[in-house]
Amino acid sequence: MSVSVSGPAADAAAIDFPTGWCATDLGNLRPCASTYEVYPLQSLPPLGAAHLDTGFDWLGGAGGPRSEHTEHLAAMQRELAEAGLALPEGFAAFYSSEHLCRAFDEVSVTACWSHLSAPLPSPAEDGARLVRFLRDQQDCVIWYLYLRPCGEAFVVFSHLELESAGRWAQGEPTEEFRAAMASSLMRCADTFEEFAYRFVVENELWWQAHSADAGSPLAPRLRAYADHYACAAS
Repeated sequence: MSVSVSGPAADAAAIDFPTGWCATDLGNLRPCASTYEVYPLQSLPPLGAAHLDTGFDWLGGAGGPRSEHTEHLAAMQRELAEAGLALPEGFAAFYSSEHLCRAFDEVSVTACWSHLSAPLPSPAEDGARLVRFLRDQQDCVIWYLYLRPCGEAFVVFSHLELESAGRWAQGEPTEEFRAAMASSLMRCADTFEEFAYRFVVENELWWQAHSADAGSPLAPRLRAYADHYACAAS
């Protein structure tokens, strides 16, 4: 897996991140050789427009009390504005909501937890920023919102904690270390909303597949997701 980085003036339009979906098994529907595996994006079930709603109606909506992240998000927005960037509406709504912001933590079968960072400089292209929002309990995989000056915002993952990477780089050639960090990034979702839907539904499917009620009927959104894999296997 590699990302071409031509130096500090790397052209953002030329960066083409490798892609994949990092997740665990879905019972008999999708095996996993270890805790996580990277699956081709084209193997995942397609999602409809209702699943990509920035209001997260499928999770009960973004209303209600404000979350503990509200002040941090406001500070993040100010810092990003100075760089000519902004958080996507859906990401801000999700982590501003007390109801929604715990959704990943509550459903994760691998004990992932939400942990928002400040905007981090991209090691791959100047002007871009990353915001860490979710990490595995042992930092086997860490997910970041990736923000480009052109307004594009998508989700990447890495096995590196980029916020601490500068401290790790002591004594390392700067450009070589930067290239190593850049090459660790894989694009896994074109929007935060897409990531959120897949993450929640897949973890719900895992719990169902490994529970005592594994044979009971699935909720509609789980059934639609599971049917994709059942059809692919037939």
